[in-house]
This record gives sequence, C-alpha cells and structure tokens, in this order.
Amino acid sequence: MYEELFMKNSKTVCAFDFDGTLTTKDTLLEFIRYAKGNLSFVVGFSLFTPLFILMKLNVMPNWKVKQWLFSWYFKGMRLDDFNDVCKRFALDKSSLLRPCGMQCVTKAIDTGAAVVIVSASIDNWVTPFFKGLPVAVCGTSVEVADGRLTGRFSSPNCYGEEKVRRLLALHPDRTSYGLIAYGDSDGDKALLSFADEVYYKPFRSC
Repeated sequence: MYEELFMKNSKTVCAFDFDGTLTTKDTLLEFIRYAKGNLSFVVGFSLFTPLFILMKLNVMPNWKVKQWLFSWYFKGMRLDDFNDVCKRFALDKSSLLRPCGMQCVTKAIDTGAAVVIVSASIDNWVTPFFKGLPVAVCGTSVEVADGRLTGRFSSPNCYGEEKVRRLLALHPDRTSYGLIAYGDSDGDKALLSFADEVYYKPFRSC
C-alpha cells in the first residue's frame, strides 16, 4: 500500500483519473445533461452519433469529437456563467463520486502524499468536486476570448500520454518520488505504465 511506498521515498505522488475511477459515470455527458436539459442532450447526441461511431472505429481522434461536441453546446457562453454551472453541478451531483474513492483521496492527503487528479474532463467542473481539499487538478482547459467560451480547448485533451506530460509538468523530477496511479480505461494506460504502484478499476465495489 501507499504508506509503505511513502516511507521508502522522500515524497509520494498519488495520481487519480476522475471519470469512471472516482466517479460512477462519465461527467462530460452528465454535465451536458445538467447544463442544457434532457431535450438538448438528446438532440445533440443524435446529431453527433455518426462521429461517435467514427471515434469508436479509431477513424476520428477522441479529442476532435469531444471538442466539436463541447463547442456545439457551449460556444459563446460567458465564462462566469459557465463556471457558475460547473460549481452547481459539483454540488448537486456529488453522488457521482465513489465513496471509497474519495476516502482513498483523503487518506493519501492525510499520509502526506501529493494528490493529483488527472482527467480528460474539463477542469472547470472537475475542480469544484474537490473544494477545500489540497489537490491539484490537471484537466482539459477551455479557450476563452472576450470573456466567452470559443468552443475550442486551450490545452491538449488530457488523455493517454498527455496525462503523463501534465503530471511531469507538476512533478518533473521523477526520481524524487514514488508514483501511485489509479485508472479505469485505455486513456489511463500511459499513466498506469509510468507508475510504481498501479490500481486498475479499484473502487468498483462502492
């Protein structure tokens, strides 16, 4: 367990994927439904179904489909309004969090580990789920111009190898710490391969 790894290193970093690992559902889909309502959710996903199929067939990259979907729903929205919805979403949908996953997060903090949430979801709505906790959130960032969302991302989609790059941006000296990683999907494989201790789909019992 991470207590032993912490004792062997001057520092321990615990990196958690968010969607599916600490949550029971994909929060992108849940956020769209929450922010735009059921009808808009159904209409949008009907329009994007062909692109989802191409993505599943690896014909179209994950990030591009995700950005188009995000743009369709949120392009032109004021950043302040978007952030307000993100905060309400985290408050109203706290039941999406897996209790034993959050217990693991707080236990890691109590042990003295540095905790990083590394997620492909938009950091604006991931961060409020951890309000009051000393964690760093590395998510996909949205582009803003004149106070409004452009519909584009200002950072690479935090998926696959990008998760490792984002972690190293926070903790660059890999020899100085032990890394524990928690994930549940193909998007986490690079991060899990990079870690000293790995937990795959660790919180499914709760």
